Amino acid sequence: MVTRRVLAPAIDFGPLRRELRLPEQFSPAAQREADEAAKLPLPKLDRTDLPFVTIDPAGSMDLDQAVLLLARPGGGFRVHYAIADVAAFVRPGGPLEADTWQRGQTVYLPDGNVPLHPTTLSEGAVSLLPDQERAAVVWTIDLGADGATTAVHVERARVRSRAKLSYVGVQADVDAGKVHDSIALLPTIGPLLVARGLARGAISLPSPEQEVEPDGDGWQLVLRAPVPVEEWNAQISLLTGVSAARIMLDGGIGLLRTMPYPAAEAVEELRKAAVGLGIAWPQGATVGQVIAALDPGTPQGAAFVDQAQETMRGAGYTAFDGAPPEQPDHGGVASSYAHVTAPLRRLADRYATEAALALYEGREVPPWCREALPKLPEVMAETGRAVSAAERGAVDLTEAVLLHDRIGEVFDAVILDEGQIAIDAPPVRARCTGAKAIGERVQVRLTEADPLKRTVRFEVVAA
Repeated sequence: MVTRRVLAPAIDFGPLRRELRLPEQFSPAAQREADEAAKLPLPKLDRTDLPFVTIDPAGSMDLDQAVLLLARPGGGFRVHYAIADVAAFVRPGGPLEADTWQRGQTVYLPDGNVPLHPTTLSEGAVSLLPDQERAAVVWTIDLGADGATTAVHVERARVRSRAKLSYVGVQADVDAGKVHDSIALLPTIGPLLVARGLARGAISLPSPEQEVEPDGDGWQLVLRAPVPVEEWNAQISLLTGVSAARIMLDGGIGLLRTMPYPAAEAVEELRKAAVGLGIAWPQGATVGQVIAALDPGTPQGAAFVDQAQETMRGAGYTAFDGAPPEQPDHGGVASSYAHVTAPLRRLADRYATEAALALYEGREVPPWCREALPKLPEVMAETGRAVSAAERGAVDLTEAVLLHDRIGEVFDAVILDEGQIAIDAPPVRARCTGAKAIGERVQVRLTEADPLKRTVRFEVVAA
């Protein structure tokens, strides 16, 4: 759902790309390997009878995941989740693998992506595009009527997606009561998995995201609130990641996505914020349950969600070979968890998937995969910083361009944190002097908007 959008003039994102040293192209050898790999034969096991569909942002072409949800005779559900089989197209030790290790992750910028893999693969031969036979790692996860996992099966197979769906489109279909047959159970299974997560202590932050989108010769700054379908679809990915982590922990080798559980001190500070904001915190309720019960569209709800981010710090990757990690869980998921569902966009997923598949099949994890696992946490951390810097830098630049000729104007805003505000329109978040009472509605004056520095600052207008 688009909540607010404002048109910005032409913006050059080139300096940001150069500042972050983002690669402009793949090496000739890597590109040749990708072009040749695109012609490789598909797996013999044929699962094209399964009517998968993909659900992604409308313009996406790098489609990692396809889903099919079924009811099981006698009760419960069966989740089929096909993940693009990137490992089948990247030769260990080859130039393409080397280039992907330099990139680590796909970087998304308003004027074009910096892909992890050449588009020959990422938007072509490996992407789960509709009406095309593709190689996939297919997860089949059986659930009881209560959403508990009862069985997991993993296999390499060829698949064929029937439709390329979007979050907004599927949400409209859900609201109209006419969901595609392949995901007709998403409004049932999704909330069931959400409820199970909240019961075990999971935390989901429903924060609207600032996005920069093209609009004719200019750009739109959009504040996009997530729709329920996005959360339900994410639950299928989380379900698969939890299953993969269990396989790797049982097998004694793998790569987990970990994060400490919220510290007691951080939770106590959040409780104090709830009191100040007038947000109810029922006896025994977890952080996640409190967040799930509020409206993030209100000033108080937005400020509370912003404060809750402080409870979710320290996420990273943890490799192990032998004894399990001392802390194997992800505090936000409230379970052990692994990234295995976005191998076109994240390097780590390729290797975690291969480890889980080998362990499931009862064979040794391939040496090329085993040797890579302990090196991945550092690579993912470093490239993750570049991804975050690119995303934040693009928004900061757009905000500064939008506002650079409006110095001195007064705007309505809400205080998200001490020194941090969100103005109503355009949808800008920025530093603000005099901002102290979290959740309070205030008027603020723009004091700085510098496109070269990519900085925007305000001050609270005295009452």
